[in-house]
Formats: sequence, structure tokens, C-alpha cells
Amino acid sequence: MTRPELELSVERHIAAPPARVWQIITDRITEWWCPKPWTTTIGKLEWRQGGAFHLVMRGPAGEADCQGEDDLGGVLLEYEPGRRFIFTDALSEGWHPRDPFLVGSFEIEPDGDGTRYRASARHWTAEAVEQHRKMGFEQGWGAVADQLAALAEAPERALADA
Repeated sequence: MTRPELELSVERHIAAPPARVWQIITDRITEWWCPKPWTTTIGKLEWRQGGAFHLVMRGPAGEADCQGEDDLGGVLLEYEPGRRFIFTDALSEGWHPRDPFLVGSFEIEPDGDGTRYRASARHWTAEAVEQHRKMGFEQGWGAVADQLAALAEAPERALADA
């Protein structure tokens, strides 16, 4: 059961079909995963349940994200192609326990002539929720949702040119 007080989330309607949104979510994750001008590179990413989920975020001056580059790894707990993926940083590849911060969930579903996108971060403690808020959750994850929407809503030619 979810404890709403330990969850932060963003939601958007994206004016593109779910298949297109999902393709961008998975195939172009480095283009939307963190707010620009930050960048994302893939350390290791295996799109399957139990697969490695290690994305490296860097600031404009090359700085690591606020948790540090070594703390960005995790595993995919659930992977449903075309619908959602859920990851955690509480475990590393090979199911090794780590200090947990969140369980991240990214879901899409048909919504009229487009797609409903929802991203949430579930935390273990109220302190972690507050820490994530202070890190700029609303602004950062909101910017990420907007970046994803912009990519998905771009004309086909723009996708081919990217």
C-alpha cells in the first residue's frame, strides 16, 4: 500500500500516442532524463526486470549530481514494455543492498488522443521526502516531464534528425 505522504509525483498529458512516448522514454532516455543544461549518460541500462539501471547525470561544469556519481546506480524492479518501469537505488546490480533513497516509477497510459505520463518518487522516510523537495523535485521532475513531452510532440522529421 502506498503512503501518499512519502510520495512525490508529476503528471502530464502528452499530445502524442503512447507507442511514440514509450519509444522516446526508452530509446532516448539521455535526452529527457534530467533538466537541461544537465546531461545524462548511460552507465549500464538493461530494459528488463532485475536489470541494471545506472544513469550518470552531470551539470554544465561537469559536476556530478547532488548524490554523487557513484550513487546513481540501481535496478529495475518492474518493466512492462509500453506501460511502465519501476527502479530503485536501494539495490545495486546483483541484488546488493545499498542505502536507499527512493523507488522511482514512470508510467504511461492512453489519454484521449494522447498519453497520460506520471512519474513518482516513493521514499522510505519523511526526511527523505523533504530532502528531495529541497533538491528541487517539483521543478526538476517537472522540467523532465516537459522535455519528454517536447520530444514526443515534435514532428516526425525532428525525431529523425535528432
